Amino acid sequence: MSGYRWEDGVGPRETRPQRLDPAWRSTETNAFGLGEFAAWSHRAGIEPMMALNLGTRGVQDACDLLEYCNHPGGTYWSDLRKAHGHTKPFDIRLWCLGNEMDGPWQIGHKTAAEYGRLAAETGRAMRMIDPSLELVACGSSHSGMPTFGAWEATVLQEAYDQVDYISLHAYYHLQDGDLASFLASAVDMEAFIDDVVSTADHVRAKRRANKRIDLSFDEWNVWDQTDWREQGPPDDWPEAPPLIEDTYTVADAVVVGSLLIALLRHCDRVTVACLAQLVNAIAPIRTEPGGPAWRQASFHPFALTARLARGRVLRVDPVAPVMATARYGDVPAVHAVATYDDDSGDVAIFAVNRNPAEPVELTIRHDAFARHRITEHTVLSGDDLAATNSSTNPDRVIPVSVPVDTSGHGSARAYLKPASWNVVRLTDPDRPRDREE
Repeated sequence: MSGYRWEDGVGPRETRPQRLDPAWRSTETNAFGLGEFAAWSHRAGIEPMMALNLGTRGVQDACDLLEYCNHPGGTYWSDLRKAHGHTKPFDIRLWCLGNEMDGPWQIGHKTAAEYGRLAAETGRAMRMIDPSLELVACGSSHSGMPTFGAWEATVLQEAYDQVDYISLHAYYHLQDGDLASFLASAVDMEAFIDDVVSTADHVRAKRRANKRIDLSFDEWNVWDQTDWREQGPPDDWPEAPPLIEDTYTVADAVVVGSLLIALLRHCDRVTVACLAQLVNAIAPIRTEPGGPAWRQASFHPFALTARLARGRVLRVDPVAPVMATARYGDVPAVHAVATYDDDSGDVAIFAVNRNPAEPVELTIRHDAFARHRITEHTVLSGDDLAATNSSTNPDRVIPVSVPVDTSGHGSARAYLKPASWNVVRLTDPDRPRDREE
């Protein structure tokens, strides 16, 4: 992002320039640009988040891009969008003021004070065009950055009045065969969230500000960066090289499910979150050129959480046995959250057994939903935690339904296998349901 020229990716494809992309040492063809992204977002029914280049560019470029995207017409950039075949504005409401600007790997890397001032100036100018925008300031690239904490405090001190969110990024992977610590990765994510919330609220108190800064966890996933660092980018400048195409295991999928639980547990402050990425690059979906596409193991907890975690998040604090980890000390073996859907009346309980060797019997006390019964228990686990899906065996790792006890009144039980991601669904049998559900 920090070296991207957005205008390279608009207009007729045949006239778009090819550029060197130093960040990934590849050639950017710009065949897929801003118009294609906006059209895809509309077709997919999702809300786009647009990032700005604050590495090699700045205030004026941000305003030009905003005018191109959102202004209805009658100006240079909005009329250019119309000339490119997009008569209606893209109406992008959520904007990131740069990306990972604390990272020395970024083109145009800045100190916290430099970036905070630039973010404030950019945000102020953009709000002069459209005061209703939502703006995200760059937080630390990860919690292990040497400037973590101080970066957030300085950036928000400069830009607090102009932004709505501070961003967080985190990636996790199995290190040195330490499976127990890997399965407990969400401990680090939740601590990261808590620390950023504390920092944002500290700045709020210092400034005596009325508004509250929320969190945008706009990059998170499992990513084995050890292999990437050892391999490095290509030596030449290829077009669309197959970069960081991780193959995800059962253990990876369980961790993805646990990270989703962590985000749900903090939904009062984490109000934006984005899995990075979507296809091929550290992604739940893999493809081959001219060939098949298949779901990776990590696809399933994301898809089921997206489908079932509707409505409101319920505060759940399970009492669970502890397990020892080398990285995080003693942690609860069970990581869980629950949601209640006002429309359907369903309760969904998402639970991970972090223990790689021991099962756990989960007792669910649902006195507040005494009429509900367990109607579904879905499990993602396996005897081989290193199992993966592939183009030739795309369904080796899939969630499975297990038998449930439907007789309980006010309580229910579910058996959690070692190293497993689970979703338990409770429904009210007397509530009318949509037959097409």
